[in-house]
Amino acid sequence: MTDQGSQAQRFEVRPTADTNWGWLRTRMALERTMMSWVRTAVSLIGFGFTIVQFFERLHATSGVAPALRPEAPRYLGLSLIAAGVISLLIAIWQYRSVVHYLWSKEFASVAGMGDTVRMTPLYGIAIALIFIGLFAFGAVFIRAV
Repeated sequence: MTDQGSQAQRFEVRPTADTNWGWLRTRMALERTMMSWVRTAVSLIGFGFTIVQFFERLHATSGVAPALRPEAPRYLGLSLIAAGVISLLIAIWQYRSVVHYLWSKEFASVAGMGDTVRMTPLYGIAIALIFIGLFAFGAVFIRAV
């Protein structure tokens, strides 16, 4: 049995055009995946907030029978908003770990950008969306109390 220090690498990274393009395709796939997470989180947060607003307006409309469970839309809305924020937190964690892996010394010869890990504006947008989701959750929750 060999120890951790003397084990062979899983694979060899050679700086060729194929590996460079493969690294770029992987990086762009990571960006697309993160954009999908952001789109999903925006939908969850937006639907949650909209459901709460719609049923509050519906309840205030004259001629509409009172709901059997008037708090149910608020709880559903809070759940959707929380799901959007939590999914975005998980997505950011996954995104950061894979980006750091792609920028590791193992791929330095293929990445070709130096030692600095570069994040795209998508990372900042995702963090801003977390704050928007937290604000929406707080606004709905405060009105629920």
